[in-house]
Amino acid sequence: MLVELSALHWIYVVFIALIISFMVMRRDTTIVCIVGIFLIAITATGSISHSISSIFNSFSYAITELLSTILVISIIVAMSHTLTKTGINDVMISPFRKLIRNPTLAYWTIGVLMMVISWFFWPSPAVALLGAVLLPVAIRAGLPALGVAMAMNLFGHGIALSGDFVIQAAPKLTADAAGIPIQEVIDASIPLVLIMGIVTTVTAFYLLRRDMKHGKLKAITEIIPAASTETSNQLALLSINQKRFFAIVVPLLFAADVTAMTILDLTGGDATALIGGTSILILLLISLTGYKDKGLEKTTQFLIDGFQFGFKVFGPVIPIAAFFYLGDAGFSKIIGEFLPKASHGIVNDLGLALANIVPLSKAVGAVTLTTVGAITGLDGSGFSGISLAGSVASLFAIAIGKGAATLTALGQIAAIWVGGGTLIPWALIPAAAICNVDPFELARRNLIPVVIGLVVTTIAAIFLI
Repeated sequence: MLVELSALHWIYVVFIALIISFMVMRRDTTIVCIVGIFLIAITATGSISHSISSIFNSFSYAITELLSTILVISIIVAMSHTLTKTGINDVMISPFRKLIRNPTLAYWTIGVLMMVISWFFWPSPAVALLGAVLLPVAIRAGLPALGVAMAMNLFGHGIALSGDFVIQAAPKLTADAAGIPIQEVIDASIPLVLIMGIVTTVTAFYLLRRDMKHGKLKAITEIIPAASTETSNQLALLSINQKRFFAIVVPLLFAADVTAMTILDLTGGDATALIGGTSILILLLISLTGYKDKGLEKTTQFLIDGFQFGFKVFGPVIPIAAFFYLGDAGFSKIIGEFLPKASHGIVNDLGLALANIVPLSKAVGAVTLTTVGAITGLDGSGFSGISLAGSVASLFAIAIGKGAATLTALGQIAAIWVGGGTLIPWALIPAAAICNVDPFELARRNLIPVVIGLVVTTIAAIFLI
């Protein structure tokens, strides 16, 4: 099928190249995206006023599409603050302290716990919930602080965030950009996340034990952060029985959510709403019980803190998502019906044209998506560029004739493993800070395992397409 490409298509391609170039140079892409939106709009409409309005409309459209995701993450972070401030998280995690008897058990116990908690609370809050409680226990068991940070990074910011099966923020972004249902991306990502997770964590543990055996990590394992007086006072907000009650109820409520999601086949926005509503109820119950007459004000403060976190994380995502929404159905809603009648959308047109020009293979598509995903993660966000990965995946899938979900999942995994908090030093700061280790050293330790994992996962994706 022959496709006639217009100036709109070429502008879109040029700005994809520019966005990738700026990410490689570790420069912000917001202005590039805004200029791209304006040029596409003015080329389509010929109206300066309409084009300026399209910039605002594109941001509005992106925020509308992402609002439920931003909202649920903000609420979950707010709820996690209540768990930390009241000491409930200590009680929730305390049964697992008994399992940490040696370095091996410490690494895998902390890692698996971090993964599970991150599925429901997101990795950044999970680091605070888990790290301060189990770090001293792990060090006494013989695991270096750097090993604790690696376990939290690889299992939380790596495995849990790259799949994001519960909150579904990552697959929402990539699925929208690729123009496919969220569930398809989630289903395709399961084997890839599993392969990436096993290869990376096993390799990291092998290298960690090897260096521990040769005494290379002893110098950085002695420092344990001390609890502040403020923290000690806050932990007295609830009695031990109240803490135990909530420590049981909170996991049970989320387990009930997962059960309901499975039985009722809830995905996407419905699953997000269920998790978000449960988090709000938990936030209210704990705030009112712990702070009593100040509970009303504290609830609002926790929500404010959560919203600040949510918009700080997604602030860089909105402009780039706004640009990539123009590649699909968002064009007509943002700018209007200005595409040629024969067009199937900018990205679809480019994919068909690419198929006619270059004979692509599954291997080329998989390697390209891993590379694009890794590049988009260079800004240290992990989320700001996964819309690009979804858009490129759609383009290559059309050219190859299949594999849209697998390519989209592969780009998502590469982007988040690189930028979500395992390789970029400034994205590693939360885990590095709580474990009192150098974020650059932590990034260096993660580099070889993550690269090996990406290579193996890319090869696996070639066979799955």
